[in-house]
Amino acid sequence: MTLAALIPARGGSKGIVRKNLALCGGRSLLDWTAEAVLKSGVIDRAILSTDDDAIAQAGKTLGLQVPFRRPADLSGDQALMLGVMQHCLAALRDEGEDVEALVLLQPTSPFRRAHHIRQAVEKFRGYQAATLVSVVRVPHRFVPEAQMREEDGKLVPYLGGEIGRTRRQDKAVSFGRNGPAVLIVRSNVLDSGALYGDPTIGLEMDDITSIDIDTPEDLRLADHLMNTGYA
Repeated sequence: MTLAALIPARGGSKGIVRKNLALCGGRSLLDWTAEAVLKSGVIDRAILSTDDDAIAQAGKTLGLQVPFRRPADLSGDQALMLGVMQHCLAALRDEGEDVEALVLLQPTSPFRRAHHIRQAVEKFRGYQAATLVSVVRVPHRFVPEAQMREEDGKLVPYLGGEIGRTRRQDKAVSFGRNGPAVLIVRSNVLDSGALYGDPTIGLEMDDITSIDIDTPEDLRLADHLMNTGYA
């Protein structure tokens, strides 16, 4: 069965114009992801899904496959990743591929490396998971027990109780999806119309490797870290 990586890179990003080709540490965001997937050694096919000619050509130059173009209805701001993944899965099946799972690798995670992809695939298969998603640990000050909400002009604990009553050591460990940098979904889960099946497991990554480029400020931070050799 085929384990296919899907790199989604539409051309119409607005927060950062042509974001997927934006430079970070002297290389495009697409370049960092292409290197990671091609060096991982665990992916059978590395597929670029794009609606953009320049991105398609850049992907081919980097060694990615571009067997189809993403349709307009899956390339707008409101398009859901589920639809993008289902479109890729259908295209691969039309080529006769028996697809085990799709490994979604968004170019907006430039600090994700080949070893993260290898670890993710190994854990996904080892646990026979339906879905694996990369996560980052939530700082204790942001977990639900530490949150407050406004009620009649006053701040009250979001989960009830007393403000400041929960010690850091007593707070539950929470995780947030970090982009995600890696999302592996079995074909049958995508067929069911979902991204997260049972069981869903996590791959924990640290704060730096979890940086997700969404705003110009994110890009400036990542570029600074790359150029200073911090990451």
